[in-house]
Amino acid sequence: MGMLKSSVAFLVLAFAFFFCYVMSSGSYDYFQFVQQWPPTNCRVRIKRPCSNPRPLQNFTIHGLWPSNYSNPTMPSNCAGSEFKERKLSPKLRSKLKRSWPDVESGNDPRFWEGEWSKHGKCSEQTLNQMQYFQRSHEMWQSFNITEILRNASIVPHPTQTWTYSDIVSPIKAVTQTTPLLRCKFPPKSQTKSQPKSQATSQLLHEVVLCYDYDALRLIDCNRTAGCGNQQAISFQ
Repeated sequence: MGMLKSSVAFLVLAFAFFFCYVMSSGSYDYFQFVQQWPPTNCRVRIKRPCSNPRPLQNFTIHGLWPSNYSNPTMPSNCAGSEFKERKLSPKLRSKLKRSWPDVESGNDPRFWEGEWSKHGKCSEQTLNQMQYFQRSHEMWQSFNITEILRNASIVPHPTQTWTYSDIVSPIKAVTQTTPLLRCKFPPKSQTKSQPKSQATSQLLHEVVLCYDYDALRLIDCNRTAGCGNQQAISFQ
């Protein structure tokens, strides 16, 4: 009986190690292409404010994240080649400064390096460094989220709110796939003087488009987290 328990414990431990290895070595199912709304990003940063007093008024790239259906936050921090800015052509770097800027501190190369180290390496068997950033910029160009929402009369407004489906619908109509929205709540210090309806609303933070394993074809996002369905969403 003791030997059986030891064998079972060994198998469980071996499986755990194998699972951790797979998750950290670049095994993934699909990509999350994540775009962020800079004003929200900066609004929730209280201790370390953004360096730019007036954040960009268009969605910018946060990252291209290889993900698993069982755990969308994995894999991350995989083994792989180190980020080298010189691997990006001058023309591509110029494009990325528009599509993938560091909206918090203004250090674009450091932001790119962080995203490559945490996410890009995990899909290096599919996209090398140049391809990873080139493909991300192409995705950003293909579907202009700021413009899609503007055409649906969804624009930054200090008091108006929307439902989850209000914002998803026009994006889905253009991309023919279901996106994912992520929200953040404003700091309590900013909501004390606001009406209750505004104080409890979420701030639109990120729009996620999902792509297949090769980062070529749009697919529906498997919604496991995001903005709350029953709460109003502010876009400011």
